[in-house]
Amino acid sequence: MAHYRDSGVIVRTHKLGEADRILSVITENNGKVRAVAKGVRKTRSRYGGRLEPLRHLDLQFYKGRGDLDIVTQAETRDHWPQIRDDLDRLGKALTIAEAVDQVAQDKQPDIELYRMLCGALHTLHKGDPVLIVPAFLLKLLAHEGVAPALDACVLGGERTDLEYFDPRNGGVLCASHQRGTRISSAALELMRATLGGALSTVLEVQQATHTDEVAAITHRLWEYHIDRRLRSTELLK
Repeated sequence: MAHYRDSGVIVRTHKLGEADRILSVITENNGKVRAVAKGVRKTRSRYGGRLEPLRHLDLQFYKGRGDLDIVTQAETRDHWPQIRDDLDRLGKALTIAEAVDQVAQDKQPDIELYRMLCGALHTLHKGDPVLIVPAFLLKLLAHEGVAPALDACVLGGERTDLEYFDPRNGGVLCASHQRGTRISSAALELMRATLGGALSTVLEVQQATHTDEVAAITHRLWEYHIDRRLRSTELLK
């Protein structure tokens, strides 16, 4: 069929011509869909205001001949107003959206990625957890199959004196095999908890030296594996 429907979150937009906009949408059933929204930048557009980043929508697409489909209908499911009204939350949400956009594959269904994105934005709408971005990045790296090794030295297998972390070696190292940067036991425990099923507890942690440490380590890990910077993190500074 030329037309299809799906739910999705817009993670990126850019202008096309004088009146159109290209959307990158993380959909529930069709992976990342890149589509043209025709005429949405005109003042009289009937749904231009809906087709912005961080909007959760029910959409109808028309399959185009090339890489871009065409949006033919759009109805808002959620726009998470608490995020839009808070610059700090907005910066975190845009960083999460950018990270998802970097790893999502065009037209490759990934319902778990869609659910992770919606869940993170819903969490940000309800509150402003300090570790929401690094925790999401860690979970996303795990989803991509590149979770760091956190329980034993990646070079010697030692389970004690784990004092260093090195993205190039894939995780923690003991004092005898020191590489990378130092990691405190408190930061290591937070990273373990994030990947070990205690995410809700991690998201309740207040800002401290070890939360800043987790954020710095996780961003370095992301850049090493994905080989791209997260430009939206500039909004978090």
